[in-house]
Amino acid sequence: MPAYNPPLQDMRFALRQVLEFDKHYASLPGAEDATPDVVDAILEEGAKFARDVLSPLNAVGDTQGCTLKDGEVTTPDGFREAYQQYVDGGWPSMTQPVAQGGQGLPESLGTVLSEMNGTANWSWAMYPGLSHGAMNTLAAHGTEQQQENYLSKLVSGEWTGTMCLTESHCGTDLGLLKTRAEPNDDGSYAITGQKIFISAGEHDMADNIVHIVLARLAGAPEGTRGISLFIVPKFSLTDDGNMGVRNSVSCGSLEHKMGIHGNATCVLNFDGAKGFLIGPPNRGLNCMFTFMNTARIGTAVQGLAHAELAFQGSLAYARDRLQMRSLSGAAAPDKPADPIIVHPDVRRMLLTQKALAEGGRMFLYRCGMLVDLAHQGADEQTRAAAEQELALLTPIAKAFLTETGFEAANLGMQVFGGHGYIKEWGMEQNVRDARISMIYEGTTGVQAIDLLGRKVLGSQGALLKAYTRQIHKFCKAHGDEPELHRYIRPLAKLNVEWGALTQRIGMAALQDKEEAGAASVDYLMYSGYIVMAYFWAQAAVAAERQLEAGEGDAVFLRAKLFTARFYMERLLPRTSTLAVTMLSGADNLMDLDEAHFAI
Repeated sequence: MPAYNPPLQDMRFALRQVLEFDKHYASLPGAEDATPDVVDAILEEGAKFARDVLSPLNAVGDTQGCTLKDGEVTTPDGFREAYQQYVDGGWPSMTQPVAQGGQGLPESLGTVLSEMNGTANWSWAMYPGLSHGAMNTLAAHGTEQQQENYLSKLVSGEWTGTMCLTESHCGTDLGLLKTRAEPNDDGSYAITGQKIFISAGEHDMADNIVHIVLARLAGAPEGTRGISLFIVPKFSLTDDGNMGVRNSVSCGSLEHKMGIHGNATCVLNFDGAKGFLIGPPNRGLNCMFTFMNTARIGTAVQGLAHAELAFQGSLAYARDRLQMRSLSGAAAPDKPADPIIVHPDVRRMLLTQKALAEGGRMFLYRCGMLVDLAHQGADEQTRAAAEQELALLTPIAKAFLTETGFEAANLGMQVFGGHGYIKEWGMEQNVRDARISMIYEGTTGVQAIDLLGRKVLGSQGALLKAYTRQIHKFCKAHGDEPELHRYIRPLAKLNVEWGALTQRIGMAALQDKEEAGAASVDYLMYSGYIVMAYFWAQAAVAAERQLEAGEGDAVFLRAKLFTARFYMERLLPRTSTLAVTMLSGADNLMDLDEAHFAI
């Protein structure tokens, strides 16, 4: 398995030079402790934990997997000890409010740490990752008593959390769920039903697990309007808030998965388990969106993680592996063959991984900044603008970064040639682990419908117009600088086209609603390439400014400019094909009679 070394130089460049996080934290109410020195210390310590503790366990988790015996799940060797070290270091509480036992640092710092932990060992990182969503849900919708009972233990990391949505007969269509909730005399509810695909649903890493469960009350309306949300702990609590008896929730089996073997993906059986209503009756799905939006950004981090790990592993291999001679003459005449990094196609694969990983990093850090502003912005206008931009970018981040992350993982394996197919190198594990990211928390198709249908057309284009206006101002501000033309001009052109294509799809959808669905995935990917181009253009501006000022690492900055050029000239042109296919209409998908699919 490739050893992961957190790319701190690139992280700091994205945070400081591109996105100006130092200014962001200085202006963010309640972020006074997030000084440059504190942020640097957090990055350094987080990098040590990811590199030295989690990364060595990545292959262990894949090889051993989790085991289920007598209803109890045992995680791979070292996972439990690593989690205890994580808790002892205070990491779970870092970005949680002080009033709830946290350290009160901005949530965006958690995004950076999630990237490190996830790249080092995605299976392990899912255990605390799910807890973050449970905390956000309880903080937003739980009663004061519920927060007192559960939140402090989740914040400290003593307990972990899960999200229990899916059932065997319903995945995305949660309106079909059958799990039922019946009132008890003490104000609690008896939860009965079965949930599947529950990540971290049962394990030995924490004393208690707080399940956040969707269920249906008796007499509730059909469909999604009749869903409620409940807290169902693994161990019920006594009157004084301590752990009591084992609740009637059990792990029926572990899913046999393609990847992420180190995480326990469970079938959970609720047999009259005691649960407590969160939020209003029949409004559970609205409350659950707090958890789901946290999870969508978290899954976008997974796309970045697999791209970065693939790049680090394949770059090291390409520098070392000798195969053939350079087409322009021997690059290493003292060796029997040249390192494969001299070959154009290998460079194509390496640069694609590099561009997608570094571009995805800037994209996600911007999402983290928007979460900060949405929660802690200085005024209502700032908070509302951040919410709107985040609403537009979240489905793009989740789908685009996982699709391109999987592409990068495959390219990383390809650089190794036949050795990439062999388990001991770890590259095939990275591909297997990456594949789920395009499925859970809403498939790419679901995110695409959310983007085009709800966020863009549903707002009459308002969310998109606000974002394209932002890009337009940026391009106008730098359009007269000759050294930036190769980055700014293609972005400016596509920014105009983005609005025009959206209008054409919207007009077509007025005549035939299937047009939006037919165009949606191509539209999302097209949007993702433009959003990433915006960040690469910003990176180019930041790199040019530092070089002009004689600041920073000149070699690093020139590589940044070269990668920006590669992105603009090699990856951004993919939008041309996507523009054609999204406008080709629904007929080439829908006109074939269902009976004619089979031969």
